[in-house]
Amino acid sequence: MRSISLAILALASSAAFASAQEFDINENQLRDVYPGEAYSPYAGRTFPERPLWGDTHLHTGQSMDAGGFGARLTQEQAWRFARGEEITASSGQPVRLSRPLDWLVITEHSDGMGLITDILDAIPGVTKFEQGRRWAEGYRAGGQEAVEATLDLITTFSQGAVEPDLFKQYQPGARRYASIWSDNVKTADAFNDPGKFTALIGFEWTSLVKGNNLHRNVIFRDDAERAGQVVPFTMTPPFGSPDPLDLYKWMQTYEERTNGAVLALAHNGNLSNGIMFPVEAQYTGKAIDKNYVEQRAKWEPLYEITQIKGDGEAHPFLSPNDEFADYYNWDVGNLDVSVAKTNDMLAGEYAREALKNGMLLEEKFGTNPYKFGFSGATDSHTGLATFEEDNFFGKHTGYEPSAERLAHPFMKNENGELFAWQMVASGITGVWARENTRESIFDAMQRKEVYATTGPRMMVRLFGGWDFDDTDMSTRNPAIIGYRKGVPMGGDLMPKPDASSAPNFMVFALRDPIGANLDRIQIVKGWVDADGNTQEKVFDVAWSDGREPGANGKLPAVGNTVDVANASWTNSIGASELATIWTDPEFDPGQRAFYYARVLEIPTPPWYLYDAFRYGIAIPDGAPTSQQERAYTSPIWYTPAS
Repeated sequence: MRSISLAILALASSAAFASAQEFDINENQLRDVYPGEAYSPYAGRTFPERPLWGDTHLHTGQSMDAGGFGARLTQEQAWRFARGEEITASSGQPVRLSRPLDWLVITEHSDGMGLITDILDAIPGVTKFEQGRRWAEGYRAGGQEAVEATLDLITTFSQGAVEPDLFKQYQPGARRYASIWSDNVKTADAFNDPGKFTALIGFEWTSLVKGNNLHRNVIFRDDAERAGQVVPFTMTPPFGSPDPLDLYKWMQTYEERTNGAVLALAHNGNLSNGIMFPVEAQYTGKAIDKNYVEQRAKWEPLYEITQIKGDGEAHPFLSPNDEFADYYNWDVGNLDVSVAKTNDMLAGEYAREALKNGMLLEEKFGTNPYKFGFSGATDSHTGLATFEEDNFFGKHTGYEPSAERLAHPFMKNENGELFAWQMVASGITGVWARENTRESIFDAMQRKEVYATTGPRMMVRLFGGWDFDDTDMSTRNPAIIGYRKGVPMGGDLMPKPDASSAPNFMVFALRDPIGANLDRIQIVKGWVDADGNTQEKVFDVAWSDGREPGANGKLPAVGNTVDVANASWTNSIGASELATIWTDPEFDPGQRAFYYARVLEIPTPPWYLYDAFRYGIAIPDGAPTSQQERAYTSPIWYTPAS
């Protein structure tokens, strides 16, 4: 079915009632189609009414790598910026968001918390060690010496070669470490304003296995009173571990000790060189077993599908029939590009493949470890949660706006190169929470009623059911029907006794009010076939007017209005809203399946076009001059009754 406007049930014109006509009631007007419990459709509502926008992944100058590369913003400044205040960036430039965020998680690296601050201050507890003195002197010298000091610090840490007596001051068990964490949770409490702005407490557990990324962000439901009873888990022995199973044990202990609640979400599987989503064996070589799948399913309800270091939905090698799978794939190597990427690694790196393999593991162990929803985040190391193309402040302070930031690669060695323009101004999470509080937002994350976008604040809803029909879209409040007759994104579609019917999905999207029009809505389906093999297919289900699929079933491109020279575009193509009821035409009631929606905008300029326009510089060779930003809803799963 093609797109159905949300406005198809307009009220009759008042002019129709101007004449003295008798109003005849007919059978159709008496149909029981109004879904409300009372005349007021807003009375008695208990479901979420709007998405709350936030970032699950931000670093300030307190994190070792952020501070080392020049970030000087504090947590207080990061909170102020997120809630809409204008501040001065570390590079000295004024900066402000176009619209405030509703919530934020500041996720400083748990290892070495506070070390970089004390190096910069050259405190005696640091400079009495040769390494600390060397780094402090490098930073004070500035320029290239400061850059070399940062690279030396990060390399020394990643190799586990920081002087033990120096480093233990910044690990769990040390007074300095405990005091920093205590300050952080109290600061979050100070900025938490229920109903207006939510400051969630969190940290990043930065597991790195020979340069392969296994990072997780840990988010608390709780306030400083509970979260302050522990200190973060690290990846460095003897106080921590790089094994996710040990992180889960720490999380279990936290909940038992405090009666609190905590969750984790992984990110950048695309930089793990195949170990983020294992199917046969964990990175340790131990076989995937029942304990692994159960623990991962319990503690990781979300996956960070898009962020500055690449989009993690799909890859053209894995999804050759998906024309939109090639979206900012960082596929050169692992996190530090110490090992080059090979195609055999990709299946363990991307979300769609993990969703498919999770169903296979569920058939084997009874639990799906990759039954996650989708979040988006910036992973900015500037203290600035910037995700808009025209307001992008880079990965770290060295890539904050300047005429030179496109002139040198982001990373380059003998294994490959990542260009500065390949940084992605992404992303953001929309949470369907009932109210703007820690508890409500956390609970929405836990039930996976969230979705990710690459930056735009488009409103997207997805419901799955068995009995939706076109009449259900004849309202400006289709969510009332969605919750009544189906399940929202992140939910499970229960089997229907009538095996002859197929599930249908209600999906609708509104463009960002200050953003670009919409190109199309797609439903991505994955399933396990009768032979036990995973399959996938992308369906175009709603699109802007003026196009029809060709003989090959492919929908023509929406067009492109990007003005490259002026870094602009027009909304003369596309649609402001799209909606439809879609029924799976290939449904098999005996096959496991998942469904999620992907919403594409019309082409718009990437962030570096704004740089070219504002600084009068050339666009880098090979850099695309337009992109189609997108949203990903959390999936809905179907499991056969057997």
